[in-house]
Amino acid sequence: MTASDTLILVGHVAGGFGVRGEVKITAYTADPLALTAYGPLLRADGTHALTVLTARPTKDGIVGRVKEVETKEQADALRNLKLYVPRDRFPAPEEDEFYLADLVGLEARDPADAVLGTVRTVQNFGAGDMLEITPATGGPTWFVPFTREAVPDLHIADGWLLVVRPEEVGEREPD
Repeated sequence: MTASDTLILVGHVAGGFGVRGEVKITAYTADPLALTAYGPLLRADGTHALTVLTARPTKDGIVGRVKEVETKEQADALRNLKLYVPRDRFPAPEEDEFYLADLVGLEARDPADAVLGTVRTVQNFGAGDMLEITPATGGPTWFVPFTREAVPDLHIADGWLLVVRPEEVGEREPD
């Protein structure tokens, strides 16, 4: 999968706003108005979802007009629609920076350089980012907190990261 094939989740439709067909979108971007700069927003399968025509910021996203919606009922029907943007529409990260989506697919290795598995997703359940690891040996996925202690080294260009499994984190001596 190339960067242009990768879709990044940038928000979801929270529903209609007012009675004139405006749409409220919850943004997952640092700047909610950035949603207006990425071009058409896509569905998870890569098909067209919405084109934002006008927008104003709210505390957790934007409210505005979209090309595909004319009524409050149409807007409400889109509630919970997840919105994506192709990875290549984002600006290149600065040196020593990366997008969390760039971690997906990386090999997870332990301190002895053994392959533990592959990063399947990056999740955030409210207490911080977590890497979901698909084990190399099969079986259920497992999570590791995306902290400097549990993931001390990133080698994104080389396709891997170092993972200190949670049970091992507690056994380490403080630095």
